[in-house]
Amino acid sequence: MIETVERTPALSIESLSVTFATDAGAVNAVCDVSYEVFPGEVLAIVGESGSGKSVSSRTAIGLLPGTARVRGLVTVGSDTITSMSEKQLTALRGGAISMVFQEPGAALDPLFTVGFQIMEALRAHADIGRKAAKARAIELLRMVGLPDPEHRVDFYPHQLSGGQKQRVMIAIAIACEPTVIIADEPTTALDVTVQAEILELLRDLRDRLGSAIVLITHNMGVVADLADRVVVMRSGRVVETAPVDELFANPREEYTRDLLAAVPHLGAGLAPASGAVSPVAPQPDAGGGTVTMERPAGELPAVAAAETVLKVTDLVVEFPGALGRPAFRAVDEVSLTIGRGETLGLVGESGSGKSTIGRCVAALQRPTAGRIRVLGEEVTGLSERRLRPMRKRLGFVFQDPATSLNPRLTVGQCVAEPLVVHRAATGSALRERVRRLLDDVQLAAGTENRYPHELSGGQRQRASLARALVLNPDLLIADEPTSALDVSVQATVLEIFAGLQREFGWACLFISHDLAVVDQLAARIAVLRNGSVVEQGTRDEILRHPTQEYTQRLVAAVPVPDPVEQRRRRAASAALFATDHSE
Repeated sequence: MIETVERTPALSIESLSVTFATDAGAVNAVCDVSYEVFPGEVLAIVGESGSGKSVSSRTAIGLLPGTARVRGLVTVGSDTITSMSEKQLTALRGGAISMVFQEPGAALDPLFTVGFQIMEALRAHADIGRKAAKARAIELLRMVGLPDPEHRVDFYPHQLSGGQKQRVMIAIAIACEPTVIIADEPTTALDVTVQAEILELLRDLRDRLGSAIVLITHNMGVVADLADRVVVMRSGRVVETAPVDELFANPREEYTRDLLAAVPHLGAGLAPASGAVSPVAPQPDAGGGTVTMERPAGELPAVAAAETVLKVTDLVVEFPGALGRPAFRAVDEVSLTIGRGETLGLVGESGSGKSTIGRCVAALQRPTAGRIRVLGEEVTGLSERRLRPMRKRLGFVFQDPATSLNPRLTVGQCVAEPLVVHRAATGSALRERVRRLLDDVQLAAGTENRYPHELSGGQRQRASLARALVLNPDLLIADEPTSALDVSVQATVLEIFAGLQREFGWACLFISHDLAVVDQLAARIAVLRNGSVVEQGTRDEILRHPTQEYTQRLVAAVPVPDPVEQRRRRAASAALFATDHSE
């Protein structure tokens, strides 16, 4: 790291306050925030949703909406941002200061090649010809580690993987060699191996370009891996600022200690053994209505604690190839079993087939071959009419909560909808059940009366989780259910998961790329790669003693929330990442 003593900050924020005008009145998003970041330094801004971490940093690049009222002083080098016109801000963006967004798929224009978009960034700030701009675009793509940049410079965003699109976003951000780069959750949607590569890329760019990096994240493992200093925010205010080693070793504030204590990490697995569950407890009547959780006559009888709830045998899923090309095999003869009360973690990189398997189990995707049995009943090939009673026993938490929450319904109506459809609750008992579940996932009173678009991404995912659990399912398919949650809420939700599973005994297929979360929740783990199971076993066998090199690479790529330990792990795992990675 470049020495920062007595140097001029690349970015300085002093006494910043930001208020948003809303129909319900003024909302104070940031209150009297001050921090600075120096050239060659990575400053991490951490905090939960609504803490103001993104708002404070976006002020520096002039990306707040017109409803925002800003007070305070923001300077980039010698330029005062808070007094600039929109024209001046436009000239500044991408030049002296740039931004890497959380979702590259939304930030990149699908109508233009990635090379054209890099060239546009170059030509907006420099007098450069088209030929020279394309050559520079290829050079930038090579710099950020995109394979075959001469060819991929003419690719459209949809032709690239998530990790490759994030590399393109970083190439655009560094095109004009900015003094400040704001990285807003740059690795949140990425696989652990790709995340490790992106973090290494940011570290390398910091050293090569000397840029100051403001890293906005809720992943404390990423903070430990990359940051030099840390600013902790809560409710729009700075709680604590400290060098990264000091913050993790000796946090001064109770909130920081709680935040660190909530971070899941490898080795903290708490999942019970398969079948070690309590019997299903009756659902109490809340009064003023009924809640029916017992099995209606004619449905499958309850299974014993050790009996298999889900059995997948030789599952194959193929998608037809375009323009006469051969079919693409997304899932290749996968076999899995899950017992009552057991959680099976399904892990792997993007494109490994884990979400496709989950959709097949939930009868949302028809397999090409193989068998799926839930509670002894064949699911594959059933008509929609015969599937409907079975769906009551299945809960599904989608990776994108927007896909399970109707934007025309309130959050309370969305959560209650399964109870209404299956006639499992009436009257105030229904409302009480919904309110209790919203409390469990830490959504405040009154949230049930709001619409999904009024919630943050993390709040929507919590509502989606409540909806999936409202019928006490026998089998829960959870596709990245905690990926958008703050660490403290994530810890609570995982405790809720484990507690409800012990109480009601449902089986869970837990799909995730976060091995630390899987370690905390799953009793067994199956590792997927290119549609096939690479390795399958108990949690300890897979995460502590993996036998396959691919599994070893996955485990080695997980950042741990300890800067000293993370530096040791990074050095030890260098050999595992010596080979090129197509991401």
